[in-house]
Amino acid sequence: MKPRPSSNTELQGDLFKVELETIINLDHPLVRLAGQIDWTFFERELGAQFCDHNGAPAKPVRLMVGLHFLKHTYNLSDEQTVLRWVENPYWQHFCGEKFFEHTLPIDPSSMTRWRKLIGEKGAEGLLAESIAAGLKTQTIKPASLDKVNVDTTVQEKAITFPTDARLYYKMREKLVRLAEHGQLKLRQSYRRVARRALIMVGRYGRVRRQKLMLRETRRLKGYLRKVTADVMRKIGENQGLQTMFFDTLRDAVWLLQQKEHPQWKKLYSVHAPEVECIGKGKAHKKYEFGCKVSLVATSKEGFVIGAQALHGNPYDGHTLAGALKQAGALAGQALKGDVFVDLGYRKHDYEGPAQVNIVGRDLKGIPKALARWMKRRAAIEPTIGHLKNDGRLGRNFLLGKVGDKLNALLCACGHNLRLMLRKMRLERSPGLVFVLLCWLWVWLERLCGNSTRATTLRRAAIC
Repeated sequence: MKPRPSSNTELQGDLFKVELETIINLDHPLVRLAGQIDWTFFERELGAQFCDHNGAPAKPVRLMVGLHFLKHTYNLSDEQTVLRWVENPYWQHFCGEKFFEHTLPIDPSSMTRWRKLIGEKGAEGLLAESIAAGLKTQTIKPASLDKVNVDTTVQEKAITFPTDARLYYKMREKLVRLAEHGQLKLRQSYRRVARRALIMVGRYGRVRRQKLMLRETRRLKGYLRKVTADVMRKIGENQGLQTMFFDTLRDAVWLLQQKEHPQWKKLYSVHAPEVECIGKGKAHKKYEFGCKVSLVATSKEGFVIGAQALHGNPYDGHTLAGALKQAGALAGQALKGDVFVDLGYRKHDYEGPAQVNIVGRDLKGIPKALARWMKRRAAIEPTIGHLKNDGRLGRNFLLGKVGDKLNALLCACGHNLRLMLRKMRLERSPGLVFVLLCWLWVWLERLCGNSTRATTLRRAAIC
């Protein structure tokens, strides 16, 4: 059924519960940020996906949106987010609660089901509202949308480093488990001998016995081939079993034959077959396993206004048109200013009103005003670093291609909320005044030296 309204909309009090507004500081950044977000937008857009007549009432939309904002702002898992919500009255107020609660608001698995329900379009709505809140709080200005940086990075998947031996072992395990679930009696499961072969692969690799290691790897491949053939023989013409085993058998046959067909897309993970191997030329990490993500951020503040997870490892220049189209839709206006990209976007596919500036190594002959903005193109690199280290873009734990798209968009929301909270903390922080006074002190020392005039000016500055 339709979601219940948030408890803070209730006018009736409770004699045995404590109201949150009586125990929290109403000047806290989270409280102020909650007042700048249009929660009715989420209830109007996301609440329409629930039916009117079937099942129990769903959890309030503000609660679910707030939990996802907090999760990606503070880089937590679903379980950690729900547990910390119980301990933190500011989090409860941010999620729309009126009274302090002592029990878990939801089961952590409900967050997974809710993400599947809203899909990519719903996650884009969350990012669009974070951009609107950034404009309200003046974290970014409307003029900032005229100067944006675009770049791509790799969103790594939560998988182990792929090796042939482990892939053969995992695929055989998956087939055997599925056969047990479908009540197929296999000729042999090869559990014991396959485990020993996998252990020996690691031991031989450690002591650099290459031929013996390859022998054990071929043995694991043979076990997988025999189990695959046995399952295909036992299925026969049974339509129900063919449907159950179709995807797994397809991946198993693909894995067995991909060495003989270099032009095929490689399988790097059994539980995440969508993973791709991407090389970005990094000295410390030659290859990354995941998918490419295109990001659009304001050049001045590093505020993310567009995020897309792209599968198939497309050329960077062929992602520019889609990235700017999405950013314009989320920002509420078409981007018509300057777009700054690196040399990877040569021969791009964008044909819109914005001016695309490809930043090279030489800025000679370029007007100084434009050259200053072109030097700011590299400002998107620390933004990507914050998304990966402070957010959850560095390692994606969500399942499938849809999980890749959702994680990229929600990480952008978390980054924007961190910027807004930081601005609100600095606005009310007395430490900012002290930093400005120290800067003024140093400037006066450089200007006047240690003369009597400098001492007078310092005293005047302190006063």
